[in-house]
Amino acid sequence: MCRSIKTLRPPAIPDDATEEEIRAAALQYVRKISGFRAPAAHNREVFDRAVDAIAEASAELLAGIEVRGTKPRPAEQAAEEATPAA
Repeated sequence: MCRSIKTLRPPAIPDDATEEEIRAAALQYVRKISGFRAPAAHNREVFDRAVDAIAEASAELLAGIEVRGTKPRPAEQAAEEATPAA
């Protein structure tokens, strides 16, 4: 896959991934599968929607993953952190 996308869960990173890190990984993914580093103006909207959707799904995934050897997070806390602020 894309070497620019780094693992965003402990123990690869010591703390929870930031919103910026998750969005950067989503952007790299969309760039890789679309073949565009930056989309043309007529593709910008669909490109940005894809980045948003992948970032949201990634945040939800990271919030729900249980890593062996670490303390599990309460489900309510994980759900709140996975929901982007409006």
